[in-house]
Amino acid sequence: MARIKRAVNAHKSRRKVMKLAKGYWGAKSKQYRAAKEQVARSLRYAYIGRKLRKREFRRLWITRINAAARLNGMSYSTFIAGLKKKNIEVNRKMLADLAVNDAEGFAKLVELAKA
Repeated sequence: MARIKRAVNAHKSRRKVMKLAKGYWGAKSKQYRAAKEQVARSLRYAYIGRKLRKREFRRLWITRINAAARLNGMSYSTFIAGLKKKNIEVNRKMLADLAVNDAEGFAKLVELAKA
């Protein structure tokens, strides 16, 4: 049987891990074993973070919409329910943007939801 020599592939995979570990503090950026553990952990955190980001932005948008709706004399839940009854389909991201940048436009939406 032929002898398998892994030199190039092993170096390539180690170099990939060390490149990802660049900028880490101490041994995590110098030693392969420590770097491999930290990179695996970091990739796990990144994966979780991509899911959390969506939740956190939705929470932020809802908070902004609620604040703007209350300035116009309405709570968030009644505002959203009013929009649904009127078949006005605007997502929360756009509503939050309106609330921050276009107060008059948001006030008109609140009036439509009240009616």
